[in-house]
Amino acid sequence: MVSRDRGEPGRDGRAARVPHAEPPVRLGVSSCLLGASVRFDGGHKRDRFLTDVLGRYVEWVPVCPELESGMGVPRESVRLEGEVAAPRMAGTRSATDHTSAMRRWAAGRVRALAALDLSGYVFKKDSPSCGMERVRVYPDRGRMPSRRGRGLFAAALMDALPLLPVEEEGRLNDPVLRENFIERIFCYRRWQALLAAPTRGGVVAFHTAHKFLVLAHSPRAYAALGRLVGDSKGVRGAVLARRYGEELMRALATPATVARHVNVLQHLAGFCREHLGAAERQELASIIDDYRRGLVPLVVPLTLLRHHVERHDVAYVRGQVYLAPHPKELMLRNHV
Repeated sequence: MVSRDRGEPGRDGRAARVPHAEPPVRLGVSSCLLGASVRFDGGHKRDRFLTDVLGRYVEWVPVCPELESGMGVPRESVRLEGEVAAPRMAGTRSATDHTSAMRRWAAGRVRALAALDLSGYVFKKDSPSCGMERVRVYPDRGRMPSRRGRGLFAAALMDALPLLPVEEEGRLNDPVLRENFIERIFCYRRWQALLAAPTRGGVVAFHTAHKFLVLAHSPRAYAALGRLVGDSKGVRGAVLARRYGEELMRALATPATVARHVNVLQHLAGFCREHLGAAERQELASIIDDYRRGLVPLVVPLTLLRHHVERHDVAYVRGQVYLAPHPKELMLRNHV
């Protein structure tokens, strides 16, 4: 089921989605995080950032593996047991084995989700079906549980779509991880659009717009992607776009650091230098240093930099995705 895409407030109380002309950023999500009463006890785990904030800019595809695989609501709670590498899903009281049923259902659901061109997925943390990491696995013979497991559905989805940006709602409370995840989903959507009509020229333009975004995450990937594009004469557009996106998404999976943001800000400031007076250059350098020292968030030097870029029409910098990788209304860079 895909949640509706309208501009008016929904009957369920969720914030109205902001309409736009571009194809939607479509995200999978654990249904309980949207407020659906699908948990084993008939409850939910509504996450207001997802429903009331991010939900205005994305289209949700809610999924509840345990309900959809036939367990019902309410139901006996389940847990992972056995070996971390190949756990079983079993009822906590009856020991009913749900492993085969869950794996069969997950295989079909993953195929269906892949056909929807998702740009990301938000899982419920700690869930034996949806947890993406640190899920408890109870070993045989009564030993203490390990925290090295993955939910059965999460594992199936992540194995089938290894480049898809994924996160857990608990980790999204960390401002750096939140900004990184949302940056990746919007970037993944742009890459999907490139794959829909791939040309060598399109990849070159995509790289030109994203190069400083990549530099903030990985100088190594920045250099590698430059070589990939520079050596691409004679490579078919579809092949080049696929190779580029694979390297790009691996690079963005590592959050940017303050030091690398400073490096990028200084690079971009250099393109403005000839347009600025001495006092303006000093002011910009000082604000960037304030960010480096942790005195102001990233949005402060970025705002001043964008001001100079727009005022002096610095076209090369104005076209950089780094300046606005996601909707400013999300205010993600106010906190990193």
